[in-house]
Amino acid sequence: MTVTTSSPAGDRPTGAGPGPDDGATETRRSVRSGVAGLVGAATSGLFGFVLAVVITRGYGTTGSGAFFAAIGVVTVAAAVCTLGAETGLMWALPRRRAGASGDAARVLPVALLPPLLFAVLIAVGGALFAGPLAGRLLGPEGAPLLAVTFVAVPVVVAMNLLLAVVRCVRPIRLYVAVQFLLLPVARPALVGAALLVGGGLVAGMTGWLVPAAVALLVCLMMVARPLGMGDGVRLRPESADWGTFWRFALPRAASAAIDAGSMWVGVLLTSALATPADAGVFGAVGRYVLAGQLAMQGLRVAVSPQLSRLLGRGERVAAAAVHRQLTTWGMVLSWPVYLLLAVFGPAFLALFGPEFTAGAAALTVLALAMLINTGVGNVQSLLLMGGRSGLHLAGALAGLVVTVGLGLLLIPAYGATGAALAWAAGIATENLTAVTCARLVVRQPLVDAGMLRAATATVGGVGLASAAGLAVGGRGIPGLLVAVAVLAAGCVGLLTLPRVRHGIRATMVQIRGGAPQGPPSPPSKGR
Repeated sequence: MTVTTSSPAGDRPTGAGPGPDDGATETRRSVRSGVAGLVGAATSGLFGFVLAVVITRGYGTTGSGAFFAAIGVVTVAAAVCTLGAETGLMWALPRRRAGASGDAARVLPVALLPPLLFAVLIAVGGALFAGPLAGRLLGPEGAPLLAVTFVAVPVVVAMNLLLAVVRCVRPIRLYVAVQFLLLPVARPALVGAALLVGGGLVAGMTGWLVPAAVALLVCLMMVARPLGMGDGVRLRPESADWGTFWRFALPRAASAAIDAGSMWVGVLLTSALATPADAGVFGAVGRYVLAGQLAMQGLRVAVSPQLSRLLGRGERVAAAAVHRQLTTWGMVLSWPVYLLLAVFGPAFLALFGPEFTAGAAALTVLALAMLINTGVGNVQSLLLMGGRSGLHLAGALAGLVVTVGLGLLLIPAYGATGAALAWAAGIATENLTAVTCARLVVRQPLVDAGMLRAATATVGGVGLASAAGLAVGGRGIPGLLVAVAVLAAGCVGLLTLPRVRHGIRATMVQIRGGAPQGPPSPPSKGR
């Protein structure tokens, strides 16, 4: 959501004083912001899938394994170099005043300079030692690919940090336009263009990286005016700004790298301990898993500044209400995807090529694990925006230890399936730890009857549709098509029920910013 631009939707500027908000008002605001994030996430998921098809079809299992490993290197390196400043900005900016007379701009030097200096050091060192590193990860001919990847790290770090600023000082639709439209749409187009002209992995990776530079320039233009750049705003931070910011951000540094590298650690381990082909299969599986998570991501990017403001004012009841509402939406939107992925894994993977169907077992394992991840909701955001980044780090670190430990044991013998089992155990460990900590911190219920009804209805509906698909066409594409058709027919049938139509109308009133017409029906009613 936006916290800087007042609008009919009810968004507030950064640093606006508290108003007479209650849980219902904050829930309506979160729904409106969440819709923007969800639209962007859906678009990003579609084009992320297109990118995966371009990579897997264009480079095969071995080539796509090297490509995915290179993406993993730049993703993890950028997350490490960020030093937690991305979340630090999300925490600090909503607590400050924007504009030429405000103090929000003073945070920028504090947040940007250390990560960028670190990123430059990593880029230089990585480029110099690309040969030895590539021999282990990408094969003897992967040095140029790895060098290009490391050189781009400072650009990706700067883009990530400025995107965090955009989330706080501009309307959410502008953040969505960059993060969920510009980047995912441009990448498959440029990678595909590289393939069409006969370019190899280096040309394809360059096509993947160029949109980050464009996004960086766009973000610079977006944040200048709201922060008072060019209007005499004071940029020199006070000495206390450094300590306040980095005491929050540094514990987040490790957990940010773990979060960003959750999938890519598996890709890199599989590439090093098994074969590039196994890494390619696991990378393709991971693309589906991440695509299913985009609903939660879209909700999280919209609501994080709002949670920061609520928890900063001590309004735990409203914060918990927002969390429960968005978790319910997240389950209803994500669980059907993961359940279908678990049942019809061979059909989904066949779209990448017949050689990728070897990852069906891995896809089933990870899809079931992601039910836990989406079922507990964005508990990590509750911890981070509540200033408890140390607790988030504990959960993330526990998940990483489990993932890496089991990966070292399972990947050499079981390849992509072993990597999936290790990651699934890490997902369960991190999320169960995080939800326990969040409940203790917020001291409000994080689960209600509406969430349980939504979960039961979703599992039941998708289970019946899947059973019909399996009976008619098995786990292949025919069975998947039957299941989707039955599920779509069920949704259309629900729309004939008066209670469902009333629930949809009430929700639309909330989205448009009107007064609620009684308690909103759970999203599952309209499924």
